[in-house]
Amino acid sequence: MIRRVTRIAPWQAGKFFAVLYFIFGLIFAIPFVLFTSAIPEEQAGFGVGFALAFPFIYAIGALIFVPLACLIFNGVAKLVGGLDFEVVDQDTNPA
Repeated sequence: MIRRVTRIAPWQAGKFFAVLYFIFGLIFAIPFVLFTSAIPEEQAGFGVGFALAFPFIYAIGALIFVPLACLIFNGVAKLVGGLDFEVVDQDTNPA
């Protein structure tokens, strides 16, 4: 079955991706903090403070730019008709 996406709610997508990017930021920040704590301060390029701020910066970026991208998508979808994707129904009770 083919479905078509013709509109994405900008604010909802922004909130979703802000949380998702925050989690991704934590995944990268935790090892970064561990590695940079082993390096002497005068040799480290970015400090631990940057690593701790990174997930928040990443989330704020998503909260700003994902809704903008959704607005652009919505405008283009009005012009060309949206984005098609295929959905397959699966049997939940295998025989």
